[in-house]
Amino acid sequence: PDCLSLTGLQTISFPLKPAVFLTSHRHWFTVRPTMPGQESTAAAHGSPKLGYTNTNSAPVPVMTQTDSRDKWSKKMDFLLSVIGFAVDLGNVWRFPYICYQNGGGAFLIPYILMAIFGGVPLFYMELALGQFHRTGAISIWKHICPIFKGIGYSICIIALYVSFYYNTIIAWALFYFYSSFSTTLPWTNCDNAWNTPDCTNYFGRDNVTWTNSSKSPAEEFYTRNVLEIHRADGLRDVGGVRWQLMLCLFLIFTIVYFSLWKGVKTSGKVVWVTATLPYVVLLILLVRGATLPGAWRGVVFYLKPQWSKLLETSVWVDAAAQIFFSLGPGFGVLLALSSYNPFTNNCYRDAIVTSLVNCLTSLVSGFVIFTVLGHMAEMRNMEVADVARDKGPSLLFITYPEAIANMRGSTFFAIIFFVMMITLGLDSTFGGLEAIITAVLDEYPDTFAHRRELFVLLLVIVCFLGSLSTLTHGGAYVVKLLEEFGVGSSIIAVGFLEAIAVSWFYGINRFSNDIKSMLGSAPGMFWKVCWVVISPAFLYIIVSSLVRPQPLTLFEYKYPDWSIMVGYMVGLSSFMWIPIYMVYKLVWTPGSLKQVCRSIEKPSPPPV
Repeated sequence: PDCLSLTGLQTISFPLKPAVFLTSHRHWFTVRPTMPGQESTAAAHGSPKLGYTNTNSAPVPVMTQTDSRDKWSKKMDFLLSVIGFAVDLGNVWRFPYICYQNGGGAFLIPYILMAIFGGVPLFYMELALGQFHRTGAISIWKHICPIFKGIGYSICIIALYVSFYYNTIIAWALFYFYSSFSTTLPWTNCDNAWNTPDCTNYFGRDNVTWTNSSKSPAEEFYTRNVLEIHRADGLRDVGGVRWQLMLCLFLIFTIVYFSLWKGVKTSGKVVWVTATLPYVVLLILLVRGATLPGAWRGVVFYLKPQWSKLLETSVWVDAAAQIFFSLGPGFGVLLALSSYNPFTNNCYRDAIVTSLVNCLTSLVSGFVIFTVLGHMAEMRNMEVADVARDKGPSLLFITYPEAIANMRGSTFFAIIFFVMMITLGLDSTFGGLEAIITAVLDEYPDTFAHRRELFVLLLVIVCFLGSLSTLTHGGAYVVKLLEEFGVGSSIIAVGFLEAIAVSWFYGINRFSNDIKSMLGSAPGMFWKVCWVVISPAFLYIIVSSLVRPQPLTLFEYKYPDWSIMVGYMVGLSSFMWIPIYMVYKLVWTPGSLKQVCRSIEKPSPPPV
């Protein structure tokens, strides 16, 4: 009877009693009487002071809040962490390839439209949700729609799968980084122990004849020295673990652990290096690439508009998928990172700025890649299309290193390029694991609240052990399988359900009021329409296209049918927690379906 709601109120009246609890949605305040004339304050979330008056001129209480949750030391720590997560290796390898494949400059039209109506609204939604509810991807559903709590568990499983293969790609980059410290780069000649008679060296030579069986020194360095994939017999026999790669991965996870073990106060400092250094390197490589002979050929190929492509449905689907995976809503990372913000932080401006930086980075990365590929085509006397046929890791570990080897000062440019790749990967790893850490610590505070260092250590060990299969001779096959099925359709389906749960079950008006309580003004009609209709439709289009089975190949190896079934089982193992928890909630919670869906759990008040 002594509990009063402050939601949406500026001035309230209440009889003065000691130790009265006032609630503002899910945050508890302790009211203590003060001497007459004393000023009242409210310290909720670090928000501006709010005055509460008593119409009977009784003494004005002082409201206090005990909030032990970590906070970002600086606003820039948060922005760099979000940018570092969103800007990853995919910006360098995926966007340039998809852009030229889907109409060059014409592709920018569907890309920008999908960003405006689909990607950015979802990005903004997650930042606002995390900041308002101040909790991770699992426990946040107690305050939105409890029946969808399985989404949080699915997000954590998907983030775990990503850590199993993504850090292995960073380990490959670390192997290249170490190998770059030589006067002559090891992928520039065919005189090494790992080379075969098919190795064809064109460095510094004219009139080199290429056949269908010809392999470049860079390709054999990657496949036969880094991966040693020739020692594996597909997925049936992936061979032993490469100890060199295991050592690289151990160093990567050591860096990750000591960056995350103390929370955002340590990771927020590390991203000042990992999130900014890639832009310095991109600028250096862009200037160098623009001065190379034939660079213009690559730029023309990259951006030459093919307007007829806009009539193809696949181009629009590719644009939607690219912006979704690039910005990263649905991974729980934005929820986790924004949950450490002050309550009144301008998350709207953060969403616009970081989304813009991410999209511009993708565009600039395309220039960096294609100026060098144009030079490579000039050197080989080939068409740019033939040089740029590779995508994914092959672009970063075969094509681009081969092009760098043709430059003057190739050792220097190889070193900084792989430093850029390592840093791009690291801050994305920070975000992915922080999503798991924040979600689990917020859901089970009594167990892990004061044992963060131990929990992070256990998580890193699990991720390291889970990555061992990707370090084998056939590890690249496992990486491809996890990338296609461990994330793919599952994360988009999760994002779709998240958008539906917030907009339709929690309610767009309630969500808008939450934003108004933080920013002082409610979101406009454009954002509401996007959240309710356009963004869910945007995600449905993507997931409906991805569920169609596609032939999976890597290095001329065609994945057998049984491996595709294993892939679907991996995807199902993360998504299945959503319907499982729904059934559990419906069975064990009394009331109608509407009551179960809308029953919002409130935290217990702190002891007086």
